[in-house]
Amino acid sequence: MSIESLSRRQLAAYAAFAVPLAMAALPVYVHVPKLYGDTLGIPLAVVGMVLLLARLFDALQDPLLGYFSDRCAGLPAGRRLPIIIGVPFLAVGFVALFHPPQANAAGLAIWLGASLLIVYVGFSMASISYLALGAELSTDYHQRTRVTATRGAFGLFGVLVAAAAPLVLAGNSEADGLALFALMFLPMLGIAAFITLRHAPRPVTKVSEPGPALSAMLNPLRNPGFRWLLAVFVVSGIAGAVPGTLILFFVQDVLRRPDFAGLFLALYFLSGAAGMPLWIAASRRLGKKRAWVCAMFVAIGAFIWAYFLGPGDVIGFAAVCALSGIAYGAELAIPASMLADVVDGEAGQERQRPDGVYFGLWQMTEKMNLAVAAGIALPLLGFLGYQPGTDQPKGGLLSVSYALLPCAIKLAAALLLWAAPLDEQQLKRRIPKREGVQT
Repeated sequence: MSIESLSRRQLAAYAAFAVPLAMAALPVYVHVPKLYGDTLGIPLAVVGMVLLLARLFDALQDPLLGYFSDRCAGLPAGRRLPIIIGVPFLAVGFVALFHPPQANAAGLAIWLGASLLIVYVGFSMASISYLALGAELSTDYHQRTRVTATRGAFGLFGVLVAAAAPLVLAGNSEADGLALFALMFLPMLGIAAFITLRHAPRPVTKVSEPGPALSAMLNPLRNPGFRWLLAVFVVSGIAGAVPGTLILFFVQDVLRRPDFAGLFLALYFLSGAAGMPLWIAASRRLGKKRAWVCAMFVAIGAFIWAYFLGPGDVIGFAAVCALSGIAYGAELAIPASMLADVVDGEAGQERQRPDGVYFGLWQMTEKMNLAVAAGIALPLLGFLGYQPGTDQPKGGLLSVSYALLPCAIKLAAALLLWAAPLDEQQLKRRIPKREGVQT
């Protein structure tokens, strides 16, 4: 069954699971550093180190979980089995993360690390198989972008819920809102998982039987298209991870309007959803690579503006959120679609696809970006004297770290992508060659 024969109901059934995955990801990556480093009082350097170690573990497990997904693909339950296994781990760890006990800083740091490990095992096991399942729903170059865009749109809805709900549910503190949100998350996770597992369409492609674990997990690196795409994704991902880690600190201490934090996040993700049809159309007209380059320059323009903002610049930062959010829509729709195209370089004409190991390495890279951002940016700011909750000057250290540094990294990513041989015709020419890749 190709994407043309999929009904909207079937696409929605597949995309439903993206909602709770996105709901889980935003609080873990955005709210946890501030919750444990500011509200609960763990030293910022300790929080950064715990996040770095936990995210390194999370990243390093992904290739193995991708291999496990490929092993499961030949079973009757297919890639649905890792999703079924992962959901309970995600549920338990997420609730624990936002319901910390009364303890000293050392005890809270241990609780943070343990909760994150449980969350990461469940999230990664489920999400890798889910992404691989989506890559196998279509064999058409442009229609794959519709699959990823639909998934991205549902994911943005989950992000919007995660951005707004803690603020709405908050009583005396932000921590109260996050604790209630974690409980609200449980039924939504169960319902969405059931919809996707029960009603999502079956893959149209076959999955090759993976060989020995280590060889299979490293096999994608023999694919030249994947190496190029991964290099771009690394650089671009770091550029996005740094402001993602620092945004709440920037809003609180530079803009000095923490009451607008939820609205800024909501505007960012709403703009991403609004911009997604634009990037789908642009990818058809310009090609996926050129459309992604254009999105990178939109993001650069937005974040340069952020550097010049100071106390009370709510409207100016809202514009930054809107423009960078539009650019983010391309990040959701295009790279994963390009990855599915790149896997064709290994699958060849037999249509046998080891998507699990590809998405395992892909997700590992995404998490390494986040680990680098948290493990370097937060301790570095602490070393240079920044204390959360203290007013920061316009154009100061926090502004440089939040705005200018990501712009420089994103520019490098745009130049690398422009040089990469990832146009549609270049990818299609590579399919029969398969450069020594095992099948």
